[in-house]
Amino acid sequence: MEFRKLHPTFGVEVLGVDVGRPLDAERFARIRGAFEEHGLLLFRGQDLDDETQVRFSERFGPLEKTFSQNPAGGTLFARQSNLDIRTGETIPLEDPRMIYQRANMLWHSDSSFKRVPSLCSLLSARIVPPEGGNTDFADMRAAYDALPQATKDRLEGLVAEHSIAHSRALVCPELLTEHQKTVEAPPMPQLMVRTNPVTGRKALFIGAHCARVVGWPEDEGRAFVRHLMETAIRPEFCYSHQWREGDLIVWDNRSLLHKATPYDSVRYKRLMQRTTVAGDGPTVMQ
Repeated sequence: MEFRKLHPTFGVEVLGVDVGRPLDAERFARIRGAFEEHGLLLFRGQDLDDETQVRFSERFGPLEKTFSQNPAGGTLFARQSNLDIRTGETIPLEDPRMIYQRANMLWHSDSSFKRVPSLCSLLSARIVPPEGGNTDFADMRAAYDALPQATKDRLEGLVAEHSIAHSRALVCPELLTEHQKTVEAPPMPQLMVRTNPVTGRKALFIGAHCARVVGWPEDEGRAFVRHLMETAIRPEFCYSHQWREGDLIVWDNRSLLHKATPYDSVRYKRLMQRTTVAGDGPTVMQ
């Protein structure tokens, strides 16, 4: 097993590992250690089906079920695709399933809108268009380190409210039902700075689901979050991954933001399958 850096501040390609085969405890411990240190792991040339992806994902912890609005809602998979799950035909652009996926093009952390935000996501490339469709990642640890000390002091103990209704409304205000907004996924408080329990590194915890700063006037809070995002997505903190079929990326939702980028979904087919590992507990006790 070897590790090859992808970016100066985060991310490594893992060489010499077939995640579809059994991994002994020692080899997986090296993978888990690299995950904690680097935040993103790339495995190329993986021949994965849903069963093998689930099996490898569960080495990191128990899996979440997907929010109901996703094309594979209620399963262990979040399907990022323009292909109908039943027929295999291309989904029309105006279909709600495609409109829902447009919000993936906003910088976000998967499941930050849940009371227990996720540990990590695993995204495997099954069908890749010949152009477009990169996934961009931003290092929230490096972004936090770059903040002035006065801003770090201001962030200490701050809580933000995260909501999938907020992020989806940026794309289409009528996309979610009232039941989804208030019962299935009501707004949840999250610390704005998280500390990795293994490495001790701090990271900003913001993104498109971040609706407001608790206890602040709404306009002031949103302006503060926008200011933080301007720092977080500076080019020196970002890595854009050009997918190949057989790629699998594991990334830390505690310390990275990510977003999809456009591709021609009328001309090309695309199928990405994501599993999401649940976190250990809430960031804010209620």
